[in-house]
Amino acid sequence: MTTTEARTVRPEFDEVSRKLLDLVQEDFPLDPRPYRVLGERAGIDEAEAIARFQEARDARVVRQVCAIYDTKALGYSSALVAMKVDGDRLRAAAEVVNAHPGVSHNYRRNHEFNMWFTVAMPPGHDLDAVIQRLHELSGAESTRPMPTLNLFKIAVNLDMSGGRALDARGEPEYTQQRRDGAKGYEVTAEDIAYIRATQGDLPTVEEPYVGVAETLGWDIQRVFEHGRHLSRTGHLRRFAGILNHRTAGFRANGMAVWNVPHERIVEFGQYVAGYRGVSHCYERPTYPDWPYNVFSMLHHAKVSGVEETAQAISRDTGVEEYRVLYSSTEFKKIRLPYFIPDYDRWEELCEATAKEQGLR
Repeated sequence: MTTTEARTVRPEFDEVSRKLLDLVQEDFPLDPRPYRVLGERAGIDEAEAIARFQEARDARVVRQVCAIYDTKALGYSSALVAMKVDGDRLRAAAEVVNAHPGVSHNYRRNHEFNMWFTVAMPPGHDLDAVIQRLHELSGAESTRPMPTLNLFKIAVNLDMSGGRALDARGEPEYTQQRRDGAKGYEVTAEDIAYIRATQGDLPTVEEPYVGVAETLGWDIQRVFEHGRHLSRTGHLRRFAGILNHRTAGFRANGMAVWNVPHERIVEFGQYVAGYRGVSHCYERPTYPDWPYNVFSMLHHAKVSGVEETAQAISRDTGVEEYRVLYSSTEFKKIRLPYFIPDYDRWEELCEATAKEQGLR
């Protein structure tokens, strides 16, 4: 069943659980007892907050709880990549691309560029060379790298309570300004150790940060102080709960792409970023066969909600040339792992997978 065909299916959570899920997306507190803090915000006690959150985990609505870092602020290079792959070879090509440790998201979309993925590499690596190698190993007919030229917004916050209007607006949580500000702070060995210890899933227990402190050999207050430090520098966006869009009921996730006059790109991007229902908004490069320069991700329970939002943006801004691309298959979706050894052997992994899939 494709996204556009899917019925709206929402998990049967009551108002309190939905509020709890809204709260945890915004902020998982840097506190010795974060579920006690979240419970107070939701009007319940700690034990009930843990039980309700575990219920959401068991229903696969919660994907994980972790620190969310900004890839480029950490010195990584990254890009969205569009590939045109023969339909009969698409799954095999996706397996090759997915073998790369820096590929965090990979989807089939309803366009002649039918595979879209994000790829990142640590400092000191040539991302363009990596993308070219993935093009060759996957057997793609054509490949278009689309790195971010300007970040207007990145922050996924699904409206689980259902009270948000389609045109609800708010200030973006993380923008190009915060990303640029991080360039003034060098990532230290201590920072890297902290990132490695906090990028995994935190357990649903009364004191989930204890394991992080033990891994680092720090006391718990130092864990919190360093997290706040990385937030101030712009490397850490926030600690938060990450939801599974489709299991949470948001089965319509549309990538709205816009052909915006060059002189209006910043104005347009900042306006679109103000929509609460927009999770990502970027300026990206164009090509002769791809005229769209602003990308925005729109989320709703129904395709009609995504389409109405896109229509409202078009009407309000006067930008009429746009398309909404929907994902029909999720080939891969993970949190990008930072500072792991697998990046140094990525070609070996991808080459082996290409041979297994008969693409070499």
